[in-house]
Amino acid sequence: MRIRNKEMLTNHGNIEGRRIVTELLDAGLDALDPYLRVREFVKLENNRIILDDRGYEMKGDPHAGPAIYDLKDYDRVFVIGAAKGIQRAALAMEEVLGDVLTAGHVIGKHGEEILCKKIGVTLAGHPVPDKCCVEGCKKIEALAKDITERDLVFIITGSGCGSLMTYPSEGISIEDISAFTHMMQIEKGVPTSDLNQIRTHIDRFKGGRLARLFAPAAQVHMTTADPSKMNTPVMRMTYFEMLGINTFFPQVATASTYKDCIAIIRKWDAWDRTPESIREHLLAGGPHNENMGIEEYETLHARFFGLIFKDSTVYPAVRKKAQELGYRCIMLSEYMQAEAREAGFVNSSMALCSQRMGEPFEVPVVLMTSGENVVTVGKEPGVGGRNQEYCTAAAINIQGNKKIVFGAVDTDGTDGPGGFIYPGAPECLAGAVVDGDTFEEATKAGIDMWEMLKTHGTSEGLWRLGCGVDAVSSVSALDLGIILIMK
Repeated sequence: MRIRNKEMLTNHGNIEGRRIVTELLDAGLDALDPYLRVREFVKLENNRIILDDRGYEMKGDPHAGPAIYDLKDYDRVFVIGAAKGIQRAALAMEEVLGDVLTAGHVIGKHGEEILCKKIGVTLAGHPVPDKCCVEGCKKIEALAKDITERDLVFIITGSGCGSLMTYPSEGISIEDISAFTHMMQIEKGVPTSDLNQIRTHIDRFKGGRLARLFAPAAQVHMTTADPSKMNTPVMRMTYFEMLGINTFFPQVATASTYKDCIAIIRKWDAWDRTPESIREHLLAGGPHNENMGIEEYETLHARFFGLIFKDSTVYPAVRKKAQELGYRCIMLSEYMQAEAREAGFVNSSMALCSQRMGEPFEVPVVLMTSGENVVTVGKEPGVGGRNQEYCTAAAINIQGNKKIVFGAVDTDGTDGPGGFIYPGAPECLAGAVVDGDTFEEATKAGIDMWEMLKTHGTSEGLWRLGCGVDAVSSVSALDLGIILIMK
């Protein structure tokens, strides 16, 4: 199980409800372990690497079927990539491939434990990239030296790769990228789907450039995120739909343009604050240096697989656990994207209506949410995260209610940028669990929950109240929210 502080979370307030919510969150988190998925997916038999496609390829993939690589046709095998929690996938690749693995390098997030033994690891900045991101990318770039068609390259990416795999285009510094990212995502609350379109155009790896770098090698592109839903309201996308609108996976095709990037920056009223190097690069962009398109991607000797599809991992795990605990489970929102505090107020109001009137949901019931809310921080100095802010707003709204419990986590185990310093606490909380007693408990402890929202400093208050979740870091399939409405 991934949640480490269950006793803290379940020894106060609505003890029974908090226990149920914590178990449901843990069931969802535990279903996301890419180590187990890789061990199931990748096999080494009779001097062949065999990738079992069942449950791992996208609908409509024209290359459907098992991917088999006879090692007599390859001189070297590499594993590279970047994502939060990527080492769980990389470690499994090490164990499956054994001596067949030539070398590799992956980029994870600061604070993660080093797990890999043969594959190199760089820990770097997220959500704001830093110099370590560039260092990791240069180590990956070095592996492309003398690459040939007799090489086989596994490229693994997932949630967090937009920041972690940052290798600025020529003429742009990492300092400019960092300042731009902080301004857009932290201060203005720009959604990742918008920011990623720009990232792919100011980077040496993104937008398919990483795949170009390692051509003509055979390439296996794998993602620890859910490729059918990532950063788009179009759910359960097919293979070509994903390639046609992708802005997330850096190694595959993308449809956005330099003009799109400029329009997004202007939409967020950020053009004048965008570093000059980035503005100049975007203005000079055009068809001659555009991102990889679908036609070019299809010329590669490449396959694409998803290690985690939430429909077959997270959601069934939560539903099964809810059933074991005697509750029916309903999906309330599969891709929620709103200001976190407002989402907390709205969903808690819906829960209150259901508990009081039996509408829109008959109780008892478990409501499940997923997605990626945003927090517009501005110049406020607080340390927190979107799931913590969501739960803080909910706690304010359900104060005094004895039958409703909210829980929400970022499934990678790190909710927000981190930097939380408090005795006995992790550097970054995973999320929070709150109930109708939380607001009163805060008042008695001298903690102002409204001030927590105002300053976006939710971590300290939630941890002191025994509501902050401490979880083992792994990969992310966006957020997981649980609303328990008891009879």
